[in-house]
Amino acid sequence: MNRALQGLADTGLLERRRKAGTRVALDPVRKATLEIPVTRLEVEASGSVYDYRVLESEKAPAPPGIAERMGLAPGAPLLHMRGLHLADGKPFLYEERWVNLAAVPDFESADFALVSPNEWLVRNQPFTRGEISFLAEPASSEQASALDTGEGTALFAIERTTWNAKAAITHVRLAYRPGYRMSTEI
Repeated sequence: MNRALQGLADTGLLERRRKAGTRVALDPVRKATLEIPVTRLEVEASGSVYDYRVLESEKAPAPPGIAERMGLAPGAPLLHMRGLHLADGKPFLYEERWVNLAAVPDFESADFALVSPNEWLVRNQPFTRGEISFLAEPASSEQASALDTGEGTALFAIERTTWNAKAAITHVRLAYRPGYRMSTEI
């Protein structure tokens, strides 16, 4: 009974207070659950043929902003990757990713000719929490070149950081081709 009540409290339908009891919430919290999509599946669901290309991959010290977002010391050793997801041979999504190899040591030996870093992490690395930001940004020269668009073109972007307990796993910035539309259900 206690687990059932706690489950309802976790969804926001009940309020539980120590020594005050449990009651139905006056203003139930509405929660949305987001999942990390596998880009390949998203492209294939649109009827397109998927491909992924590694543009750059190198071990590098974490820049201060990335280290701060991941809760790591500045200069912590990370794997820095840039990649391009394609739909029918055309640019779909530009990905810049920082991976904490101390938290995900098997990542370094993965074959990204077979599976993208996105899909590898979703399949192989559990996470306990994450932060996601959605934004519009002008295309940098690097993004514009990869996405075959003009520098300064408005792009939809997602920035996401994930952790497993206290260990930072990855920080990724995704920039979608112009015209991309994200849809979800609530």
